[in-house]
Amino acid sequence: MKIACSSATFSREIQRGALTQLDWLDLCANELEVDGVVFDAAHFPRRDSEYLAQLKKVATDLGLTVAAFASHDAFGNEGEADLDTALALGAPLAIVRAPAESDDPEAWGAFTDALKSRAGAGKRLGVTLALRNAPGTLCPAPADLRRAAKDVDSAWLRFAFDVGAASDDEARVLTKSVIATQSVGDARAFATPDDRIAPLAIERLRRFRGFVVLEGSADAAEPAAYHHAVARFATLRSRALADDISVA
Repeated sequence: MKIACSSATFSREIQRGALTQLDWLDLCANELEVDGVVFDAAHFPRRDSEYLAQLKKVATDLGLTVAAFASHDAFGNEGEADLDTALALGAPLAIVRAPAESDDPEAWGAFTDALKSRAGAGKRLGVTLALRNAPGTLCPAPADLRRAAKDVDSAWLRFAFDVGAASDDEARVLTKSVIATQSVGDARAFATPDDRIAPLAIERLRRFRGFVVLEGSADAAEPAAYHHAVARFATLRSRALADDISVA
């Protein structure tokens, strides 16, 4: 298990111009001390090849792994362009969400057809799609991820598991998850021993080898508080690893 930060956590600062993407990368490496980053599609001032190469180079120089690119329009006009962006950044994954939930009986079939097409494009580029379960979408629960994967039947479709969505078939979802997200609603509380969310997440993900994205709300975006939350999560992760080693 490795820890990543999404630029979505600092969306407010980036959108009001207080933080650039380059500033955010520096923050991730030198203050937050995370292992990797997730670039959110909402935060790009431009996407020309020179700028994308600069972002990739700075991340490399800072010792940060580009864990993923999070798309906001995976099945619309920007879908193919988002995969190209992920490729240019060196991101092995493009995180996607299903369209909004709908009562239209044709909605699911249209979604999985589009998902299959995007997975095919991902295969051509060498970028794996990571479908995230999210409330208000056609895939709110882990079981919906499995249903989509069965319908699409592509090795280039995997899951971006939201840890907050408990499920009886969670273990089977995790076997096809290539990245996971743990929400940090209150960074100050998350950083204290009284918090039970972090230990539960560690327990559920202790065998997970991919990146866990600690994704905070606007209230969690204060760097010092977020850093403390990351530090506690990393400590719990290390203890769980040590326990695994001692048992073995």
